[in-house]
Amino acid sequence: MAKVPTKILGIDIGGSGIKGAPVHTKKGRLLHDRYRIPTPQPATPKAVAETVHEIMKATDWDGPIGCTVPGRVVKGVVETAANIDPSWTGTNAAKLFKKTCGVPVTVLNDADAAGMAEVAFGAGRKKKGTVLMLTFGTGIGSALFVDGRLVPNTEFGHVRYDHRIAEHVAADSIRSKEHLSWERWGRRRVQPVLEMYEFLLSPDLIIVGGGVSKPERWERFGPALQTKAKLKPAKLGNEAGIVGAALAARQMLDG
Repeated sequence: MAKVPTKILGIDIGGSGIKGAPVHTKKGRLLHDRYRIPTPQPATPKAVAETVHEIMKATDWDGPIGCTVPGRVVKGVVETAANIDPSWTGTNAAKLFKKTCGVPVTVLNDADAAGMAEVAFGAGRKKKGTVLMLTFGTGIGSALFVDGRLVPNTEFGHVRYDHRIAEHVAADSIRSKEHLSWERWGRRRVQPVLEMYEFLLSPDLIIVGGGVSKPERWERFGPALQTKAKLKPAKLGNEAGIVGAALAARQMLDG
């Protein structure tokens, strides 16, 4: 049996940029600075796959890849496309990326990847019980873990709250669009959505990720949040998706 590599290229596909770097999957850190290319517009599967291949070439990589997609992913197939080009729905991303890049590619939901990184190396490390990771950005991504095991593709950002879906109430993009202060956004938008998630899931720990978890931002809205669960900002920041993607690829190869 071939030895599973410790170093794997992780790639995180976002709405504005596609970022990648080789990752040491035992230590949970990037082996050098991440490489970023603006997300092609329109962000069709073919255009994105070519960008993933471009990052592979730019990092001089020829081994396995882990890759995130902002949608529900089941056995490599993208089933939803709420915040990406609609043509992704039904696309077998794992096969497309493998064909384009010429190497094995593991594909998973972006929030699941970020959660995997935080549970393995960040704010959720060695935490038993139920851990809920929420990423606040263009939408609200979610990842749920029970005793360290991922419950994939939860997509709690699409749960209905107050006649709307949760991410249309409390995403960071809404804060920006409606010109809300950080404190008001936290108290009036994020807090009630967190209360709904606590009622539904009774988590022991909630990790808040995405760009809002940066210390200078967390300090501005974190104190407005009150939860029964322990509440922590994510530790890995914008590297979480890259690290989690590589970690998922390693676990897939471990079989």
